[in-house]
Amino acid sequence: MQSDDVIWGVIGTKFCCYKVKMAVQSFCRNAYNVTGLCSRQNCPLANSQYATVRERDGVLYLYMKTVERAHSPANLWERVPLKRDFAKALAQIDSELQWWDANLINKCKQRFTKLTQVMIRKKRAQFATTPLVVPINQKRERREASREVKALRAARLEQSIEKELLDRLRKGIYDTEETDGIVNADASAFSKALDQIEDELEEEQEVDEQEDYEALVAAADHSDTEADREYVSDMSASEGEEDDFEDWNVVQEEAGGLSSDSDSDSSDDGEAPAAPLKSALKSAKRPPKKQVKRANQKLEIEYEYENAANEVQQR
Repeated sequence: MQSDDVIWGVIGTKFCCYKVKMAVQSFCRNAYNVTGLCSRQNCPLANSQYATVRERDGVLYLYMKTVERAHSPANLWERVPLKRDFAKALAQIDSELQWWDANLINKCKQRFTKLTQVMIRKKRAQFATTPLVVPINQKRERREASREVKALRAARLEQSIEKELLDRLRKGIYDTEETDGIVNADASAFSKALDQIEDELEEEQEVDEQEDYEALVAAADHSDTEADREYVSDMSASEGEEDDFEDWNVVQEEAGGLSSDSDSDSSDDGEAPAAPLKSALKSAKRPPKKQVKRANQKLEIEYEYENAANEVQQR
């Protein structure tokens, strides 16, 4: 049989694992305590009929304990979820605790109000942007600062060496044979300076090549624009060959007339010009090559024949 007075006489005056003694007031760390104070009316262990409000995963629940379930600790507390509307939740507490002590009902309502305010502030803090507070190790910060100063000093020294080497290389102080004998200088800085000069020369060469290529492309475009207009014959290859043979007959006739005139002249002047005349005629009477003739090639053949005829006349 459960007796609340016996339980409170033990845990209230002797030992209780949930009690926290302070100079003015003792507090209770039990999660089911409705007020958090250690007293006879607020103790969840020394009261057979007890009620409180707790929050689980963002939802507020009303916990109720009765003496009828004291024999079953697993089913000791009855949990009822409260509605999200504040007024309806208060009305629900009144309906669930209708025949209970009015002082306990008032304490449950106060706890429900306090937890509601806590949840509202939690949501506001969740969406608000607050700065993250990070602890600073003063010793590590001083060590990193000293290392940074030393690294900056070394970098400035390397930059000054590189600048001096570049100036000397541009002035031509160092020759290719003397570069291996440089002392009191960082080899990496010197090689970096040489690489920088080589890169500059390569860039200048690439720029020159690009300019030459652009000039050639512009000239080719200009020549293409001038050579857009062309004239093409509609004759077939056989017709072209027939015209070539006709032109060849005409040339032969002209050459025969020139030979008769040259013979008459040679008969008057003597027999000396006969040999060169025969050689010229032989060169003029050579048969043309059998190939497809174009308009420009036909003009070249006529030009050759005209030159041969002029040579014969001059002789």
